[in-house]
Amino acid sequence: MATAYGPETRTHRVPAALRAPFEGRAWREFLYLFLSLPMAIVMFTFAITTVSVSAGLLVTFLGVPLLALGLAGCRGLGAVERSRARALLGLDVGAPQPVRPKGGGPMAWVGAMLKSGASWRHLLYCVLHFPWAVFAFTFSVTFWSVGWALLSYPLWKWTFPMYLGQSGIQLYGDDNHAFHLDTPFEIALTSGIGLVLVMAGPWVIRGLTQVDRALVSGLLGPSKLASRVWELESDRGTVVDTAAADLRRIERDLHDGAQARLVALAMGLGMAKEKLLEDPEAAAKMVDEAHGEVKIALQELRDLARGIHPAILTDRGLSPALSALAARCTVPVQAIVDLPARPAPAIEGIAYFTVSELLQNISKHAQARHATVDVWRSENRIMVQVTDDGRGGADATSGSGLAGLAERLDAVDGILVVDSPVGGPTAITAEFPWRG
Repeated sequence: MATAYGPETRTHRVPAALRAPFEGRAWREFLYLFLSLPMAIVMFTFAITTVSVSAGLLVTFLGVPLLALGLAGCRGLGAVERSRARALLGLDVGAPQPVRPKGGGPMAWVGAMLKSGASWRHLLYCVLHFPWAVFAFTFSVTFWSVGWALLSYPLWKWTFPMYLGQSGIQLYGDDNHAFHLDTPFEIALTSGIGLVLVMAGPWVIRGLTQVDRALVSGLLGPSKLASRVWELESDRGTVVDTAAADLRRIERDLHDGAQARLVALAMGLGMAKEKLLEDPEAAAKMVDEAHGEVKIALQELRDLARGIHPAILTDRGLSPALSALAARCTVPVQAIVDLPARPAPAIEGIAYFTVSELLQNISKHAQARHATVDVWRSENRIMVQVTDDGRGGADATSGSGLAGLAERLDAVDGILVVDSPVGGPTAITAEFPWRG
């Protein structure tokens, strides 16, 4: 049983507003905006040129494949932009669905490229990113450079009288009057204004990069529909694998348990039949042993049927089923079920087997003295929480049974949250949709 630990929290003595201009994040974001202009020029020029030339050649056959090649080039430039956003902004955007032509030949590829919505979104990014990159580059470079220049004004003020023949920065001047920033108060005020700009610079730059994040995520990543289809395909694979594993478990339990006992029972009854006339006492003893084997086989079949789907869950609902499950646990368990109505049978089954697996983990690994099972409804979700006072230290990310349980819950749009510090206590919460 377990949870994954997050990164260690560092305590800074310097407030975030004061250290932000000197942190690597601010300079990486500034570098992103600085490099956006040349990248945007390349992408805009490529996109406009390709579209214009291909549109002009549409009267011939060359315009269509040229447009497809242009879209492919935009996808390549989009890959560069995703890499740049990942390296400098920490924004990890997945690649869109690749182009899959139906059939062979270059024309099939051209048709698939032209039908790909992701390709047109990349072209749209190449066009829309250019005006924004011009503005963001100009604003960020001006704001950042002016701030640092004014802040460091006392360090380079000496260059004015030495090389320009004036006492300081000239705010205005004409043939008769001129105003320069040259007194100690004016120098300090100028440096103070620069300090304000420098302190505000990282937050201004961060705000500008939010637009870039939105553009990259919205236009260069996979569409929501494609992501959902991929997620459903992955969930379907998980469900199929889980069902196959359950079938293998049932087959193994039948083969090694009830089937083996029934074979032994048939052999024992056959031997008793042979000895019935010549040695009735031995035959009666064999029949008595066979009777005991029948009882054991029936109990194993009941346990197997309960593992597939317990009758008490179907007949009486989740609360009695979990109470019976808690009674069989090796650790004292208190089960509390607070549901306004019975959910769908599939949801009851998921909740039951989730609790069953968690209680098995407690029995095997937790070394707990007491456990609690709470089930309740929260809006359109059903919540299941299992807690124990055991040793803790469980980890759902190391390929354990909890990892498999998390995958099965994810297949039904559920989540598994594990809080299990070393030394305990452990609290595991499962959440999945409510379906009445």
